Amino acid sequence: MRLTPRRVPILLAFLVLGLGLSLGGCSYIPWLAGEKDPRPPSELTPVAAEQSLTPLWSINTGKGTDGRRLSLVPAHQNGQLFVADARGLVTAVNASDGRVLWQRDTGLPLSGGPEVAGTRLVLGTTNGELVALAVADGSELWRAQVGSEILSIPRLATLPAGDQVILHTLNDSIFGFNAASGEQLWHYDFQAPILTLRGSSTPLILGDYALVGVSGGRLAKVELATGLPEWITTVTPPRGRSELERIADLNATPVVAGQTIYVAAYNGDLAALDLTSGAVIWRRALSSYAGLILADDTLYVTDADDLVWAAKPDDGAGLWKQEALRYRILSAPAVVGNTVLVGDLEGYVHLLARGDGRLQGRARLAKGAIQAPPLVLGGRIIVLGADGTLSASTLGTGSLVPAATPTPTGSVP
Repeated sequence: MRLTPRRVPILLAFLVLGLGLSLGGCSYIPWLAGEKDPRPPSELTPVAAEQSLTPLWSINTGKGTDGRRLSLVPAHQNGQLFVADARGLVTAVNASDGRVLWQRDTGLPLSGGPEVAGTRLVLGTTNGELVALAVADGSELWRAQVGSEILSIPRLATLPAGDQVILHTLNDSIFGFNAASGEQLWHYDFQAPILTLRGSSTPLILGDYALVGVSGGRLAKVELATGLPEWITTVTPPRGRSELERIADLNATPVVAGQTIYVAAYNGDLAALDLTSGAVIWRRALSSYAGLILADDTLYVTDADDLVWAAKPDDGAGLWKQEALRYRILSAPAVVGNTVLVGDLEGYVHLLARGDGRLQGRARLAKGAIQAPPLVLGGRIIVLGADGTLSASTLGTGSLVPAATPTPTGSVP
């Protein structure tokens, strides 16, 4: 039984009732049936903007996530952007001017990716297929079946024995595939709890190893030659009496600096671990599933209530928190210059000061939610909306930003 993290805090507030009424599916959400949302998104108020986003270009790239929570993100290589939608359309775009270079309709229910390296794009589907496409024109190179939904981004790893695709599936299996042929090389199954979030962490490749967050609050360091874990550490032990209370998943991709790993668990902790041994160095109570980023000497985290935090990497002590965006279903943070960026459920990107977290401005770049964190390429900010809007902007100085605007900033088809 899997839960969708699209509105995880609200879902979990009602799932006890839902489970009692229907054990066959975790879909009963009273506020969707006309009841008042008990945790409504914070309303936006005017901001005396110190920063603004200047649109460079904006295009439509298809149906986006088709109303679902998927791991469809923009990927970049050699001045080109690659994006995919949930109905199988893959688009290559010139990052400088937004010009479409090619489009390929795969006909597949895409749900994770793309990842790009060299001459290949790799993507995952909701029906458990891994597919590789040619960077040049989107033609299919190979596909492989894994038997479980793919809700993370496949990763390409360069190894002495040949390039691999590393994949984490919804049922907590890890796979290694030959990147040239699609041949399965190995796979490892982690035993999953009865109830987990609907989602999977994206593996982080570190040379000959990958770090993978799995359900039950665990992090694994996996040897890519064999697929065997070098160590598995329980970052956040499951707590509570019921299966619902004991959900503790690492859906956010880990961050590494030197010999230290930083992770955040839903219904658990923000923590630092030793890369060699997996030993926990410190942990602080903070629930997150959207993700975190390390910029210079500060961790930035979006928590499960959509508060944005800054914390010290040496001990996890909080530096500031921004509460004005509570329950707005924020993306993981991104950082450009002295500004922290987060997207929200209505297509806004919010600009926060790195020093103290104050709101510096906002811009609406899509009509749908922004689930993927903004992608920063030099001074350019690339944003993909769940409605398929792909845009590029730069930071600038601004003036008063109203509470809301009837149409998105920039040109959105």
